[in-house]
Amino acid sequence: MAVALVIDDDRASLEALAELVRQEGFAAETAASLREARRCLRAAPPDLVITDLKLPDGSGLALFAELEPFPEVEIVVVTGHASVDTAVEALRLGATDYLTKPVDVARLKSVLANLARRRELRLEIASLRDELRRLGRFGLLIGGSPAMQAVYDLIARVAPTGASVFLTGESGTGKELVARTIHTLSRRRRGPFVAVNCGAISPTLIESELFGHERGSFTGASRQHDGYFERAAGGTAFLDEITEMPVELQVKLLRVLETGKVVRVGGTAEIPVDVRVVTATNRPAEALLADDGLREDLYYRLNVFPIEIPPLRERPEDIELLVASFLAELNRAENAEKGISEGALKRLQSHSWPGNVRELRNVVHRAFILAEERIEARHLPLEGPVVPGAGAPELRVKLGTSTAEAERQLILATLDHLGGDKKQAAKVLGISLKTLYTRLSSYGQK
Repeated sequence: MAVALVIDDDRASLEALAELVRQEGFAAETAASLREARRCLRAAPPDLVITDLKLPDGSGLALFAELEPFPEVEIVVVTGHASVDTAVEALRLGATDYLTKPVDVARLKSVLANLARRRELRLEIASLRDELRRLGRFGLLIGGSPAMQAVYDLIARVAPTGASVFLTGESGTGKELVARTIHTLSRRRRGPFVAVNCGAISPTLIESELFGHERGSFTGASRQHDGYFERAAGGTAFLDEITEMPVELQVKLLRVLETGKVVRVGGTAEIPVDVRVVTATNRPAEALLADDGLREDLYYRLNVFPIEIPPLRERPEDIELLVASFLAELNRAENAEKGISEGALKRLQSHSWPGNVRELRNVVHRAFILAEERIEARHLPLEGPVVPGAGAPELRVKLGTSTAEAERQLILATLDHLGGDKKQAAKVLGISLKTLYTRLSSYGQK
């Protein structure tokens, strides 16, 4: 159970606030002074502090310094002597809310409910982090590599907030899955998640699709149409390939983001929409403004919290987890029990994956169809460059070993790592296929 520390020198107010807090599902501790409050804080930091501003031995604002080592503790300031300066100072120091006496009970209940939801989200995120350490998963995402764990940490920080998130990464890296995970871990998770590919909508229709249109606003508009923003109200709108949006429409999107209101095509009424926006692009962040793909003012409005999704070639250690997940999904769908050989897995780990996770999924699906009981390297006719050393173990050679023997060990280990694929082994080693065959012949290898 969450614990709240209520601080007030007025005994009647203290008991009333404590009782209200208990009714909202918190365990309540009380203090009538800064001294008593500090004693409670030293014993065990609570989840929530509700403090009067004026106390017999000082200002309730002094407690903010005491709570700096505990950033997850929420603080609500209550005072009968409200002023703009004290309100600004309390919020600047990190207060969650600022209430005046007599306390508006409905508003305090709303504050407590929001705090409870945020605590629930923090606990869920902590549980997901534990799951990541055990299984290499985080919500809808898969991967235990350092690169992905860094992404998970960023998601965990931004998800409970209302900040706009700007995702960058190559095509196929899973930007929509990241957006869905952010939505799932946010306070809006019970609301809709609406995904829009800005590059897949005709430039003549995108304004209508985003903001809606009134009946008769253009030829073919036979009825009123709610746009994506109205449909995402109370939830999250994911705008993929945002740089494909026409520049003239970017101005209107900026106004929607700043006012929280949309105007349908052919209409005049402003319609309030409570939507969190997550945007994405497969273009490098530094190139977004250089070639006029995105208006500067819109970019800075969207880029509140940037997250870059790493390409698959930079995290080959995640391929085994991804393949296991894809195979489990395919086996369930086809009522099968197919596996994958070590050689085939090594072959997958050595590929550069220009199409990233999307390409890997498609290759595994094709190999699953070709294989009888187990996917072998021959079921993976991958073309294109390989990543030298990707997913490979180290090869240690003792000092004093002859050059010829070191070369023999390197060639044979590389060939084994690539599941016997001589063509790819020759590419990785930087020698011709003929040279490789010559070396293997001299080693007595078939």
